[in-house]
Amino acid sequence: MSTELNPFDIAQRQLDEAAELLGLDEATHQLLRWPRRELRVIIPVRMDDGTVQVFHGYRVQYNDARGATKGGLRWHPDETIDTVRALAAWMAWKTAVVDIPLGGGKGGVTCSPKEMSQGEQERLARGYIRAIHRIIDDKTDVPAPDVYTNPQIMAWMMDEFSIIKGYNVPGMITGKPLPLGGSEGRGDATARGGVYTVREASKALDIDLRGATAAIQGYGNAGQFVHKLGEEILSLKVVAVSDSRGGVYREEGISFEEGVAWKNKNGTVVDMANTKNVTNEELLELDVAVLFPSALENVITGANARNIKAKISAELANGPTTPEADDILHERGVYVIPDFLCNAGGVTVSYFEQVQNAYDFYWPVELVHERLDAKMTAAFHAVHKMAQEKSVHNRLAAYLVAVQRVAEACKLRGWV
Repeated sequence: MSTELNPFDIAQRQLDEAAELLGLDEATHQLLRWPRRELRVIIPVRMDDGTVQVFHGYRVQYNDARGATKGGLRWHPDETIDTVRALAAWMAWKTAVVDIPLGGGKGGVTCSPKEMSQGEQERLARGYIRAIHRIIDDKTDVPAPDVYTNPQIMAWMMDEFSIIKGYNVPGMITGKPLPLGGSEGRGDATARGGVYTVREASKALDIDLRGATAAIQGYGNAGQFVHKLGEEILSLKVVAVSDSRGGVYREEGISFEEGVAWKNKNGTVVDMANTKNVTNEELLELDVAVLFPSALENVITGANARNIKAKISAELANGPTTPEADDILHERGVYVIPDFLCNAGGVTVSYFEQVQNAYDFYWPVELVHERLDAKMTAAFHAVHKMAQEKSVHNRLAAYLVAVQRVAEACKLRGWV
């Protein structure tokens, strides 16, 4: 992996820039550049054909100055320790920017879940918990779903952890099914939080989004939900969607119902009826009001940033834009809603789930939406205000808000 596109190198470079502007002392800066602890494990799993396959797993606890670490679990064939470190760092800044009392963590397993049966996935889920259970619980480090993990996998993990402990511990993981202590509103929380920030950005920029065009790169959980909610809440017209195999474009718009139906039937959006096939790269460069990068890291780089035509880039993915691209987009007037602000709805409702688990009382979905809206709106305006005051791009502004809060907690604790 090149240094330019190593996600942890990028995360550290972004922090370095914020630390310089904040005037952080060297000890605090170095403390925040590295995870406080990390664990690498191997997980032997008996496959359906009787063979045993050994998987590599990770759990990184980046910073817990503001509270228990919190972060998802990714299952991906390209998962590496540096990817997990970067995502854990971004989680630390994400929980701080939305001002919830948690730190940042992340976990992952290098595997190809699409090629695994449900039984193999369950054995991997339980094996992962057996490997890391000593460093997680409802008060120290709370995992959650991420790429290629889901509520069922969280349920198996919660059950395995409870078996080990000898009693039920629903709060040790979030994103669970509702019957096992999940929260109403968790399923679409990442996309919903992103939509709330786009709504606030349109007000700040004086853009009327009713009937405005949008493109969605990445048509998984977040991408599909932002399609639905973009239509319902913002009245956007989605003209292009894509997944790992490619994308499709239709000037007249693609409805949520049509997009999901085609994806579910064919396993991809490619070749959707009455649309033009486009590549993921072409989709990013479409002339739309709102672009939703909702896939993986480093898709907007110094090589293509000058071709981005969207007015707003709302990052539902983690790390889709490199530091070089940030500078170019800012220079060209593209309003970026940075990942750890835009997609913070997921961890915010996960926090709500932890709260509900802690006192065993559950909220109606309307209350979840109301409280999520309040958190996301306040976070957006804190970042927008910082960007205006410091004359910096929004990602750097978000770092300034978040790093300042984490640094203050570290100092108050006497760590530096």
